Amino acid sequence: MNIILCVTGSIAAIESIKLARELRRQDFNVKSFMSSSATKIIHPNSMEFATGQEVVLDLTGNIEHVKYADVDLILIAPATANIISKFAYKMADDSITSLLITAYGMGTPIVFVPSMHDSMYKAIFENIKKIKLETSEDEISFLKPRIDEGKAKFPYIEDIVLESKRIISLNQYKNNDNNLYKDNDNNQLEKNLNLAHKKVLITLGGTYEAIDPIRGITNKSSGKMGLELAKELYSRGMDVKIIAAHIDVNMPKCLDVIYVESSEEMNNKTKELIKDYDVFIATAAVSDFAPIHKKDSKISSSLDLSLEFKATEKIIRQIKDIHPDVFLVGFKAEYNISEEKMVELARKQIEEAGTDLVVANDLSVKGSGFGSDDNQVILIDDNIKKVDLCSKREIAKIVVDKLTERL
Repeated sequence: MNIILCVTGSIAAIESIKLARELRRQDFNVKSFMSSSATKIIHPNSMEFATGQEVVLDLTGNIEHVKYADVDLILIAPATANIISKFAYKMADDSITSLLITAYGMGTPIVFVPSMHDSMYKAIFENIKKIKLETSEDEISFLKPRIDEGKAKFPYIEDIVLESKRIISLNQYKNNDNNLYKDNDNNQLEKNLNLAHKKVLITLGGTYEAIDPIRGITNKSSGKMGLELAKELYSRGMDVKIIAAHIDVNMPKCLDVIYVESSEEMNNKTKELIKDYDVFIATAAVSDFAPIHKKDSKISSSLDLSLEFKATEKIIRQIKDIHPDVFLVGFKAEYNISEEKMVELARKQIEEAGTDLVVANDLSVKGSGFGSDDNQVILIDDNIKKVDLCSKREIAKIVVDKLTERL
C-alpha cells in the first residue's frame, strides 16, 4: 500500500520521522513531500532516511503533484493552520497544495493531522467545518489532536497508523463494491467487504474480585491478545467496542472502550450491549471464582483469615440465548495439557455455548504465557488449524482472516 506523507511547518514535524518509520514497519510504501517551512524544522535527509525515498520539495517537469496523487492515502502530518486553510479554498501555490487538489480531484482519500497552538486551532475551525461540509468522510478526514498544555498536539503515532489503515481499508472496500477491482488477486478484498462496518464487541484483560476495599484476587492477563485483535478489526473497517478489565497495555485513543473491574460488571455490560452487535469475541480472562462476602473495611492483617468463594457466572454460555445470530468467538486458556485434550475441551465449549470459533492455547508453552508478546494457538470450528509460536499481532490477523471466511 502506498502513502504520501506530507510534512508541513509545525514543530510536530519532528514526529513525522517516527511516523514514517512506523508506517514502513506496517508494510506501507511511504513517499514524503515537505513544505519549505518544514525544512527549517527537520532536514529533508531525515525524511529520506525514514522513508527510503527521495523527498519532494518542489514541482518539476516530472509533475510530481500528478504522479503521486493516485495512491492509497495522502496523509498530512503535521497539518498546519496554513495548509488546512489553503485547502479549504482550493489554493495551489506549492508542491503540497497542488498535490492535495489533484488527489482530491482523483478521489484519493486525504487525512489531515492538525498540530498547532490551541488558539490557532480554534481560529481555523470554520475552515475545517467548511471542508467537512463540502466533502464526505470517505474523501477527507481530520484526526483529532491531543489537546494538552494549550496546544493541539500531534496524536499518538499508533492512533495515526490505525486510522490510516482503517481509511485505506474502507476506501478499498468501496472501490471493490463499485467493481473497480476485478482481478483474482482481490479475493481477500471481496471477503473483507462483508466485514466493513460490522459491529464487533470484544472483552479483554483480567477481572478483579474484591475481598475488601484494598485487596482482591485477579489473574495475570495483560489484555495484549484482545487489543491486537481489536486493532486488527478496527484497521479493517469494522466498528469495534471494547469492554476492558485490568490491562497492562496502552489503549489507543481512537478505540471505543468501556472499563470495568469485576466479572459481574463485565458480564452485566456484555448482556446489556450484545444485542446490537454482529460479532462477540471473548478474550478476557474472567475470574472463575469470587469471594462470597466482601468486607466494607480493610481486614486486619493480625487475623487468621479464611475465605469462601462462589463460582462466577459463565457469560459465554448465555450469549446465544440473548442473541442467537451473533458470531461467537471464544478464547480458551489451559495449562500443561495435550493438544488432543485442548481440542476436546474446545469442542465441549462449542457444544455447550454454541461458540462458532474457539481459539485455544496452553499457557505452559514457553514464550506464550500471560503478558507475553507471542502465543501459540489452535483454531477450532468444523476444522482444526494449528498456529505455531508467533506474535500476537500475527495471530490477530489469522483470526480475523478466519472471520472473513465465516461471515
